[in-house]
Amino acid sequence: MNPVPTASAGLRRKLADRLRSTGAIKSDQWYEAFATVPREAFVRAFAVGTQHGPVHLTPEDPQWLRTVYSDDSLLTRFDAAGVPTSSSTLPTLMALMLEALDVADGNRVLEVATGTGYNAALLSHRVGDGNVTTIEVDPELVRAAERRLDRAGYRPTVLAGDGRAGHPDGGPYDRLIATCGFTGIPPAWLEQMTPGGIIVCPVGAGVVRLVVQKGGTAAGAFLPDAAFFMPVRGLGENGTVPAPPPLPDSHSSRPCYVEPADLLDDGIHFLLNLAVPRAMSRFIHDDAGEVAAVNMWQPDGAWAELRHGIARQAGPRRILDAVETAIIAHRAAGSPPRERYRLRVDAGRQWVSVADSDGPTWELS
Repeated sequence: MNPVPTASAGLRRKLADRLRSTGAIKSDQWYEAFATVPREAFVRAFAVGTQHGPVHLTPEDPQWLRTVYSDDSLLTRFDAAGVPTSSSTLPTLMALMLEALDVADGNRVLEVATGTGYNAALLSHRVGDGNVTTIEVDPELVRAAERRLDRAGYRPTVLAGDGRAGHPDGGPYDRLIATCGFTGIPPAWLEQMTPGGIIVCPVGAGVVRLVVQKGGTAAGAFLPDAAFFMPVRGLGENGTVPAPPPLPDSHSSRPCYVEPADLLDDGIHFLLNLAVPRAMSRFIHDDAGEVAAVNMWQPDGAWAELRHGIARQAGPRRILDAVETAIIAHRAAGSPPRERYRLRVDAGRQWVSVADSDGPTWELS
């Protein structure tokens, strides 16, 4: 398939070369997809995150096209409060996930979270328009993505709806890929997959690759790379939970085994996203720029603060109790990397454990 002519052919090829040189791309098919599909057709106006806040770019900016082909996430939509609600994922992560999907010619693929449409275009280039269905919760994003895909020469099935329910009328699917964050695997997906089908999905701060078996069971390991996706959301939501007001100083407290800076460790951060799902956090720095405290909260109203080795907590659950237990277990298991963690779905349960370990398991919701 030949996309619309652009001036970016050299930049596309350089991006594909970079992704192959780092090992993110391993196959010729995905190399050609990244070298062919014009990313700029899907990200006209966007922002890139910096330590000073988002920097917005349009095609009129001299650095626009080179930024399009940088290995960066591009923020493409914000809500009224300025919270990002859609983006074009980091190309390295896109490539890693697409390779993990292990598609073959003729595979039927369901994509959850269409976003800009760029990932759907890559999939369409690889397996053909007729084999790709993509679903997005925001009807405005659906209409925009469909227009972009059509102009670029790709015509997969683009639907508006809640991706957590999948799309049973288009199944069964051989492959499913999600590009927003989840706290567990929606059961509806398993019912729509062929036996031996593969699901690649962000869960917590990682990406899991599951092989689906008969009877709605599935199992697999996390990819070794960090992944930070916008959380799955309903229509009109941004997927985040505003911080509640702090607890009064008179609230009960106890000594805590961990320090706020411990939560910055990548392996611990990954595990905490499984052990304390949908928790939001805010780090507080002292005058020297060191982490002095951390606040954490969850949608059900649980709230906690850790400062100077003292934990203060309130609400329906004790967040820092779960944090402390998870960190102790992580260190007792030898601080395993992401790829040693396994997720299994069976009989309505979902749980994560460390491979080749008698350590604890973490139930997912």
